[in-house]
Amino acid sequence: MTVSRVLLTAMLLISAAVVQVTVINPLPLPGDGPDLVLLVLIGLTIVSGPLAGAITGFAAGLLVDLMPPAAAEVGRWALVFCLVGYLAGHIRMDDRRSPWIVLAAVGGLSAFAVTVYSAIGLLFSDQRLTAELFVTALVGTVLYDLLLAPFVIPVVMSLAKRTETNPSRL
Repeated sequence: MTVSRVLLTAMLLISAAVVQVTVINPLPLPGDGPDLVLLVLIGLTIVSGPLAGAITGFAAGLLVDLMPPAAAEVGRWALVFCLVGYLAGHIRMDDRRSPWIVLAAVGGLSAFAVTVYSAIGLLFSDQRLTAELFVTALVGTVLYDLLLAPFVIPVVMSLAKRTETNPSRL
């Protein structure tokens, strides 16, 4: 990864986390709201690949874990986003692939993230976790992420592609 890609990644993830905490989380949305950090992570890692995706996911998860109001164990989101980044990095878009693949991946990865986060909570005996809360979070997050994905992911991917090194120019 180039320095410009690292700076872009940091800027996008920090901005997404701040918007998530200050704007999206306070909204009185039915169900859980969208996960903007997850959408930015998916957009970045589709362009970067699985290794960079896992590293970016870990950093994004650690950022979310440490941002107030942190209510869970530090490292929980880091593990979830590390796995999501690795999986999203395997998508690798090119001109022949349908954009519907990205939308399907967003739905699947959003559901995966909520499920793994909840499973880790069960392992650590998180008393706040109930079946009703899990279903509400799962349905709400997946639906809102699917609604925002066509607006967020193409912009993030376009910005990330601009920072790629072009082998023909070297």
